[in-house]
Amino acid sequence: MESVAEIKAPRAEAAVPGARIDIVPNPGPAQQSSLVIDNDHAPAVARFLRVDPALRLDFCSNVTGVDWLDRTVKKTVKVKKLVDGEEKEVDETAEEKIPGYLEAVYHLYSMTHKHGPVIIRMRTANRTDGARLSSLTPIWRSAEFQEREIFDLYGVRFDGHPDLRRILMWDEFVDHPMRKDYREPDDYEYEPTPHDDVLEKAKQHYAPRPQLDGAENITVQS
Repeated sequence: MESVAEIKAPRAEAAVPGARIDIVPNPGPAQQSSLVIDNDHAPAVARFLRVDPALRLDFCSNVTGVDWLDRTVKKTVKVKKLVDGEEKEVDETAEEKIPGYLEAVYHLYSMTHKHGPVIIRMRTANRTDGARLSSLTPIWRSAEFQEREIFDLYGVRFDGHPDLRRILMWDEFVDHPMRKDYREPDDYEYEPTPHDDVLEKAKQHYAPRPQLDGAENITVQS
């Protein structure tokens, strides 16, 4: 099977003009690098991956969501500096701030050619509740329930999905439990917990009420 670099250029980029495709290396033992596809061209690139005679990636085995918080990445860059009166190129460490985003990751195989996986990714512009991606369910029907799961647990809306609704949580549930900044409620109305347990949970994220001066001496007259 072709490598992701060969799939990216010139094959996919030639088949879908204007598509922005980047390679994400994987330093782990599997060495399974992936392709990040821009949201606008994702359905066209996905269709190419499925119908191209040499690839025929006709089976999407799984789709997963990832929540990336704001983070700072350190990079080594080369800069020119004067060293002992001579201009030299030296290594310096620079910090790059990367805004948070949500991601959908698809693992693709070919049942026709018995090869794979090819891993593709789509990323939202940010982590807001209105974050959107293009649905790939019209290309791979097996993505339907898994995109619903990402919608339910991460809050990503998939444009073009045939039946986008919650699949694990109930309709009235607020928030998305797999977000990294999700805070579990202190209590659930359908399953009341002992009062002392609820109080201990609340103490972790609510400031204590200030004590009034002389409060211990206040008496109530009837």
